[in-house]
Amino acid sequence: MRPMKSLLATLLTAGLALGAASPTLAAGEHSHDAGTMTLTLDHGKKWPTDASLRKGMSGIRTVIGSALEPIHKGTLPAARYGELAAAIESEVDQIVKTCKLPDAADAQLHIVLAQLLEGVEGMKGGEHRQAGAVKVVSALDAYGKHFDHADWKPMAH
Repeated sequence: MRPMKSLLATLLTAGLALGAASPTLAAGEHSHDAGTMTLTLDHGKKWPTDASLRKGMSGIRTVIGSALEPIHKGTLPAARYGELAAAIESEVDQIVKTCKLPDAADAQLHIVLAQLLEGVEGMKGGEHRQAGAVKVVSALDAYGKHFDHADWKPMAH
């Protein structure tokens, strides 16, 4: 299994390379993080998914959904944030290993995955754990708006 920082660097590098190659993905000439690249629809339609992606994203939704109330209340213990981050990271690793999408859909997925991993990093450390969880929820909501995943519902936040 690839270390987290290596995976995040790979996703960000791939996303930045795609952004430079495609004006649709590039958000600005001085952009250096995936969070500023534009997530778009496929000519007004949601991007396709495969079973592996749907399974992994559903798993991430379940993981973060199990802790939403204490996250919102600010009562989730730091150790629990670490557990959630590890579980989400594991799901992302599995998605990266097994998901097979057309190139354009994959490029859009990498934006979502990079946002998830940025949230995971926030959840792992310091005073920004709650903000990291919010970033994960936002990435899941963006996924649901841009990818064809039957019965996907936005997170309540």
